[in-house]
Amino acid sequence: MNLLARSVQAALVIACIIAAPVQAQTIPGNQIRIIVPFPAGGTTDILARFVAQYLGDKLGVTTLVENRPGASGTIGSEMVAKSPPDGSVVLITATHHVINPSLRKRLPYDTQKDFSPIAVVATAPNALCVSKDFPAKSVAELIEMAKRQPGKLSFGSSGIGGANHLSGELFKQMAGVNIEHIPYKGAAPAMNDLIGGHIPIMFDTLPTVLPAAQAGNIRVLAVTSLQRAASLPDVPTLDEAGVKGFEATSWFGMYMPQANDSPVYKKLVEAMREILATPATREKFATQGVEPGKRTGAEFAAFVDAEIAKWSAVVKTANVPQE
Repeated sequence: MNLLARSVQAALVIACIIAAPVQAQTIPGNQIRIIVPFPAGGTTDILARFVAQYLGDKLGVTTLVENRPGASGTIGSEMVAKSPPDGSVVLITATHHVINPSLRKRLPYDTQKDFSPIAVVATAPNALCVSKDFPAKSVAELIEMAKRQPGKLSFGSSGIGGANHLSGELFKQMAGVNIEHIPYKGAAPAMNDLIGGHIPIMFDTLPTVLPAAQAGNIRVLAVTSLQRAASLPDVPTLDEAGVKGFEATSWFGMYMPQANDSPVYKKLVEAMREILATPATREKFATQGVEPGKRTGAEFAAFVDAEIAKWSAVVKTANVPQE
C-alpha cells in the first residue's frame, strides 16, 4: 500500500471515530414521542406538552405527546419499556410509577431495571387540610384529637393506593394515630365532601387545594414537603409541625427505556437539566401550581429507588391490598 492510500485509509478511520459519538446521539427521524400514561387534560399531560415544546426547541426535533391511559399508568409505561432505547420514545408520568410496584401483584415490566430515569420534571407538595368547622386548628391539636378518639376520625382520598391515600397512611404511621381512610372515585368528589363537612380531613395536591382554601371553604394545616410552599408561606410543613422527617410530595418524572448511560441518554439528561433551570420554565409551571424538578440523571435514579422502598414500606405497614 503506497503512502497516499495509507493516508486516505487513516483519515477515514479517524473520521469514523469522530463521527461515531455524533451518530450515536442522533434520534431516529429527529422525532421524540412523549408517552403520557393518563388521559389528556390532567396535570401530567399539561406538563408533558410544556416539555414537548421546550425539548423540541432545544434539540431541534419534532415532539409529539401521545396519551396511553389505563391501569394506573402501567399501559403507557409498558409501551415505553418495550421501545428501542434510542431517544425516540420517552415517558412522562406521575408518582404512581414508584407506587405501582407495591400495589400490583404483577407488572409487565421491572420499574427499576427497564427504565433509565432522565429527570424529575416537576414537584408539588400535598396539603393536609380539614373542613372549615373542624375543631383542630393545628397539626398538634389534630394529633391530640386522634389519639383521644382512635378510629373515630376519618380522611378522604381520591382512591385506594393513590399518592394522597398513602400520604395519609404515612401520616398515621409517623404520628402514631388511627384515622379511618375513606376512598372516593377521584379527588373532586372527596374535596366536595370535605367542603360540605361530610369528611373532616383530606390529603390532596396543592393545586387542587388552593382554590377551596382561598375561598375559605377549607383550612390547610400543613404542607407535606420539607420546605414551605411559596403559595402558602404562612402554612408550616408537617416536619415543622412536629411530625419530624415527614415528606410526601407529588412529582412527575421523565424516563426512557433502559439505555445504560448511552450518549443519547446523556444528551436528554443534559437537555432537561438546562430546560428546567430556565426562568421561563418556572413561570410556565407556576400556572399549574408546580415547581421545576432539580434531580436529573443518576441523582434522579437514586431518588426513584428510595421512593420505591419508602412507599413499599408504607403499603406493607398499612396492609393496602394488592391488585
